[in-house]
Amino acid sequence: MAAKTFDMIVIGAGPGGYVAAIRGAQLGLNVAIVEREHLGGICLNWGCIPTKALLRSAEVFHLMHRAKDFGLKADGIGYDLDAVVQRSRGVAKQLSGGIGHLMKKNKITVFMGEATLPKAGVVSVKTDKGVEELASKAIVLATGARARSLPGLEADGDLVWSYKHALVPKRMPKKLLVIGSGAIGIEFASFFNTLGSDTTVVEVMDRVLPVEDAEISAFAKKAFVKQGMKILEKATVKKLDRKPGVGVTAHIEKDGKTETQDFDTVISAVGIVGNVENLGLEGLGVKVDRTHVVTDEYCRTGVPGLYAIGDVAGAPWLAHKASHEGVMVAELIAGKHPHPIKPNSIAGCTYCHPQVASVGLTEAKAKEAGYEVKVGRFPFIGNGKAIALGEPEGLVKTVFDAKTGELLGAHMVGAEVTELIQGYVVGRTLETTEAELMETVFPHPTLSEMMHEAVLDAYGRAIHM
Repeated sequence: MAAKTFDMIVIGAGPGGYVAAIRGAQLGLNVAIVEREHLGGICLNWGCIPTKALLRSAEVFHLMHRAKDFGLKADGIGYDLDAVVQRSRGVAKQLSGGIGHLMKKNKITVFMGEATLPKAGVVSVKTDKGVEELASKAIVLATGARARSLPGLEADGDLVWSYKHALVPKRMPKKLLVIGSGAIGIEFASFFNTLGSDTTVVEVMDRVLPVEDAEISAFAKKAFVKQGMKILEKATVKKLDRKPGVGVTAHIEKDGKTETQDFDTVISAVGIVGNVENLGLEGLGVKVDRTHVVTDEYCRTGVPGLYAIGDVAGAPWLAHKASHEGVMVAELIAGKHPHPIKPNSIAGCTYCHPQVASVGLTEAKAKEAGYEVKVGRFPFIGNGKAIALGEPEGLVKTVFDAKTGELLGAHMVGAEVTELIQGYVVGRTLETTEAELMETVFPHPTLSEMMHEAVLDAYGRAIHM
């Protein structure tokens, strides 16, 4: 059977792959996309979107308990776990279906099946109807990543959960252990803790949310502990003794001593690994480093016509990074001249309570890089809108190059900071200095005024502090 030929073939229909396909089609390319499971990938089906739906339910539940603070009355407050999960799955299903519509709208040919690369320029797809052979001079790997599994900590869906199990929980954990305090771990810890689970978080590094600025991590930890979480830092889960129908005994090592604690549920959130297996990458000469495809700044693998984007291509492991890489690669294939993505200008967002968001260098990283820095801070307690919202706990922090005024980084913890951070992202993209940010008029009363004040504070000019 002759191969079907396309201008571009995308393997994986997550936020990197489907966006690459759409942009390619917009530029007049004949595009095919291959997906083995769900259109929308992990993000829409088992990641970003359904977790935010769960966290929204937890947020509303938390606010209901605070009704008295706002002069309101709410009695008999409770929740239906099945209904909470059903809403989350419904949101994911709606958006995944929307991706199918976008594929049709843009005349993208969709192949549902398992893809392999038997040779350069060829994609073999195993579908329910047999094997399809596709050919193209431009192939984009967007196969994503999956949860890392450590020996002895493997998820079984019963006592030990991966993020997928945690999204469709069979029960509400009474006593929960979360292993890992990155974005995934701390978001699930926040969700279950808010709904009443006795939650313990174990983190091998010296602080929770270890990629964030140390000051922000410390602020977040204080808030988590206040909410009833137990945080164990510089600690390792060495072993899990599973007792079906009973629970799990965790052997936790901290400060050179190993102690045991009993839990009914464990969530393992110890990172991710790239989906690079069974694709045929080795035969093509693709370089893989610790399960991630090695690429240049334009996502080229070194094999002519083969690109890799998103989680399979390495950090930062963020859906919005994957999408923009998809656009860049599609434009490159279409003969355009796109700018490469700048990782340090991509925001990271964690949707725990309180939210955490950041972009650029932390204060410590900036100093390590040799910068002389000016640092500004502004607390939520000094902002009128934050007090009116009943959200006075939070902090906005800015880091500037003392010599040039360049905004090196911005770091936030508090209500809605995942929405606010984009202001600083735009500033970094436009290469603004403290002067432009100071001269920008922020509307009042808004949370965004704290962004202005944090800039002013770096230069000794804060008004409301």
